[in-house]
Amino acid sequence: MDLATLRARLDARPRTLLATLPTPLRPLPRLRAALGPETPELRAKLDEETGFGLGGNKVRKLEFELAPDRIRDATHLVTTGGPQSNHCRVTAAAAARLGLGCVLVINGPVPENPTGNARLHRILGARIRSVADRAERAAALAQVAEEIGAAGGRAVVVPLGASTPHGALGYVHALVELHDQMPPEADRAVQLFVSSSSGGTLGGLWAGLALLPRADLQVTAVSADTPRDELLERARTLARGALELLGADPDQVEAVAPRVDATDAEVGPGYGLPTEASDEAVDLLARSEGVLVDPVYTAKAAAGMIRWIREGRFPAGDRIVFWHTGGHPALLA
Repeated sequence: MDLATLRARLDARPRTLLATLPTPLRPLPRLRAALGPETPELRAKLDEETGFGLGGNKVRKLEFELAPDRIRDATHLVTTGGPQSNHCRVTAAAAARLGLGCVLVINGPVPENPTGNARLHRILGARIRSVADRAERAAALAQVAEEIGAAGGRAVVVPLGASTPHGALGYVHALVELHDQMPPEADRAVQLFVSSSSGGTLGGLWAGLALLPRADLQVTAVSADTPRDELLERARTLARGALELLGADPDQVEAVAPRVDATDAEVGPGYGLPTEASDEAVDLLARSEGVLVDPVYTAKAAAGMIRWIREGRFPAGDRIVFWHTGGHPALLA
């Protein structure tokens, strides 16, 4: 698809404007120096600075997921996540902005003194429905929506992470934004590193690769919890759905599949649990560049990128972009 057509089709999609865009694309010269003289050019795409509700990648996704035609006549937004969910934070903020009620189905014990995102959920006015574990979230979401309907309201259930074909459009849009900030250069690949769990951000970038008329971009997703093959399959499905929404052939996703990869090598002991490599990444980014990464998602993505650099997996002429998806409130949990 030519660039003008892609822009026009994205602009034609309904969207609730929330984010401060474009987000910065910043060089990381001191991190590059700290990693050694053979390190390729490094930059960070700072989606931690999307602004709304303390920012992060979920803001881009919710712009399309909560488009005006999709929330017409709604009285409540209902969604789910863990106790430190960035997605729940931004959904609660969006509900407040739109004048809607918000119910969050949160798995795990109720904290006596909430901190980090858990505190922000409550500050933003969300009601919390607690369940014991992840397996109970889907049933609880349905029950909450039914209760709201029985009381005369209408609940819009936002899936985990806003990882839907509509949400993925946010990262098709983001890849066009990166294209404008970082035009192609002859014989220089651009390696994008991004954290991933529910697959929506990766799915959107994958769809963007299929539609953007340039062949130098490659994406590696670093999983926070999901096995590699499952993550790739989930993202593939979302990418195909995003292409359908844009009136494109979903099979274009398969043509660029060799340029999309994922790794689950940084998960360590489990979701939200730090590793030596992620702790090192937190310190390196903070002390070399003043960039804060959270221990759940972005620290593990940074750890994966650092590992690949140290293993010499990139030619010297490559350009590497660490896509910072936000989440710093978890540092204060």
